Amino acid sequence: MYDEAEILLDDLPKDYMEVNFGPHHPSTHGVFRFIAKIDGERIIDIDPVIGYLHRGIEKIAENRTYVQFKPLVDRLDYTGGLNNELCYCLAVEKLMDIEAPPRAQAIRVICAELNRIAAHLIFFGAMGLETGAFTPLLFGFLDRETILNIFEIMAGGRLTFNYITIGGVREDIRSTVKTYFDKFNKEFPVKLKRYEELITGNEIFIKRLKNVGILKKEDLFNWGASGPTLRGSGVKFDIRKVEPYSGYEKYDFDIPVGTNGDVYDRYLVRMEEIKQSMRIVAQALDNLPSGDFTVKVPRIIKPPEGEVYVRNEGTKGEIGFYIVSKGDKNPYRLKIRTPSFSHINMLNFAASGNYIADAIVILGSFDTVMGSCDR
Repeated sequence: MYDEAEILLDDLPKDYMEVNFGPHHPSTHGVFRFIAKIDGERIIDIDPVIGYLHRGIEKIAENRTYVQFKPLVDRLDYTGGLNNELCYCLAVEKLMDIEAPPRAQAIRVICAELNRIAAHLIFFGAMGLETGAFTPLLFGFLDRETILNIFEIMAGGRLTFNYITIGGVREDIRSTVKTYFDKFNKEFPVKLKRYEELITGNEIFIKRLKNVGILKKEDLFNWGASGPTLRGSGVKFDIRKVEPYSGYEKYDFDIPVGTNGDVYDRYLVRMEEIKQSMRIVAQALDNLPSGDFTVKVPRIIKPPEGEVYVRNEGTKGEIGFYIVSKGDKNPYRLKIRTPSFSHINMLNFAASGNYIADAIVILGSFDTVMGSCDR
């Protein structure tokens, strides 16, 4: 925001311009549009416009059985489909008062953390692109392909999976997954160090991101921010630690946090999270419990009457499913909480007073996905 004085829209400069960004511009991370009022190169006000990807997914849930609806949750944050599946299945399982077997819980953790790495690699590549560097995008997608190959072995899919099921997972993990991951775990840290030398320590990159889009933790609380966006401002809050699920309390990992709350800190937090997720996956594969990979559930699921809200740590922040059951085979009401929607809402607060080029990296630092905004 402006440091000199708060500028009201009624007191705009006479020669201000309105510039339209999106909805088909690559810098807006999907079909997202925002209208910026600018004074020269400086942004006075931003009006976000969403709805270009609206599919009525929450209403669709009321007309599908619990099992029929599950494949659709992959389409919310489509870079983190397995995390969406996990949260939805945990919510239904809580309604039904059932728990997945230990082996299934470990497999779910492997899925969630590999998906987190894959999503953060897209962020890494996109952040390079937003600062004028194309090479990081190629590097990010190249390493992401290895993870997608593992997903293909496990689930048969590379973007949407329908792998995590109510009561466990669709099929047991194959032994080749550990072989592929061990090879990746040996090679990837070396590559990650090169990326940090190439981008993280790059003088131009640092100047573009450091002290830009500074957000204080108090403001982030008010806007409902979560995930790496919140942790970038020094808040050590991670649902995997605060409210452990699927056995996360058994794994040894750290919660990276920033100090300055700027775009650079939000970038660093995600890069460090990649390393922590690698640690979790390695632990889960080395200590994979024996036993069943699912519990037996009815083909037509009819949870008892009640309501439940379950959240987990998605790739962008807090994912939550609020489900109301009337004892039928369909949810009576289903509401989805996604981090991207909260973060898009605070774009004007974060970007006004900055330059146009800064607005692009501020938006990129939120790592939003429009599929989870338009519900």
